[in-house]
Amino acid sequence: MSGPVTAPAPSPDAEQAADERLLRTSPLRRLLGRPELGSVVGAFAVFVFFAFAADSFLRAGSLSTVLYAASTIGIMAVPVALLMIGGEFDLSAGVLVTSSALVSSMFSYQMTANVWVGVGVSLLATLAIGAFNGVMLTRTRLPSFIITLGTFLMLTGLNLGFTKLISGTVSTKSISDMEGFDSARALFASTFTLGGVDFKITIVWWLLLVAAATWILLRTRAGNWIFAVGGNKDAARAVGVPVTATKIGLYLGVAFGAWVSGQHLLFSFDAVQSGEGVGNELIYIIAAVIGGCLITGGYGSAVGSAVGALIFGMTSKGIVFAEWDPDWFKFFLGAMLLLATLLNAWVRKRAEATA
Repeated sequence: MSGPVTAPAPSPDAEQAADERLLRTSPLRRLLGRPELGSVVGAFAVFVFFAFAADSFLRAGSLSTVLYAASTIGIMAVPVALLMIGGEFDLSAGVLVTSSALVSSMFSYQMTANVWVGVGVSLLATLAIGAFNGVMLTRTRLPSFIITLGTFLMLTGLNLGFTKLISGTVSTKSISDMEGFDSARALFASTFTLGGVDFKITIVWWLLLVAAATWILLRTRAGNWIFAVGGNKDAARAVGVPVTATKIGLYLGVAFGAWVSGQHLLFSFDAVQSGEGVGNELIYIIAAVIGGCLITGGYGSAVGSAVGALIFGMTSKGIVFAEWDPDWFKFFLGAMLLLATLLNAWVRKRAEATA
């Protein structure tokens, strides 16, 4: 009878291969793989540039102004970034902000109710429009560009038409003397002091949305679904990802951001111009792209969109502090978009090469 069979000793090459599989990804590789890396580099460059170009840029009050400008864009850039990661666009996001403010203002004024009633009705109406975009997209299978372009045009007309019909002018009536106005302003448009510097409450809203979106993307099953449907929705559907629900949920997220921004617009000025918001949707998309989101979907981060909004804030206010002609702002914004896109593409290629 032959003796017991012993397994051959593993070769050095096999041991090395096994060890390589157990190696953790280096910090450098993880850093290169972050979508927001390019935007962080760009933000640092913009900060240094205006620190030298504008003497007042580094003052505490100036930085507070920069953060406020960034937050008004960032509140919308965060959900727009999630939507882009999911592979879709929303061209109605800019006018949806105005629609949210108009519904809240006109309902409160016409119904002579507490302004919080108008705020609640505005939330329901805004979410309904977001759901409409999502349902139309998933039912018709038309490109989101076409769906939301149609919504953009309809809302633009409704904003102007209803405001003129109800108020007789292109702006809403003042609601500053109505019950609940002060408490609503405290939540959506107040100012708080920290270290002797005044900051707008929108900065807090912005940071909370960034934190919530980052948690959703990186720590929840829904985050995996968002990346999956943005990368390949057919493959995602094949493995059980609820593609329809995910896309509708992303449009609801954009609607919620529009509601927050709309209430800030209303309670900052207590009246709303019906033509506001047109063109802002492009700024939200630009902030998301500068922050590392791909036009094709499946890649990006909420933090990156926040950095993109910060770059927008630094540039828009830095030009003012440097006492330059503000007409140059759009030129700088376009240049940043191209440079950030090229830098993000280079960073991603480097990350894939070192993976």
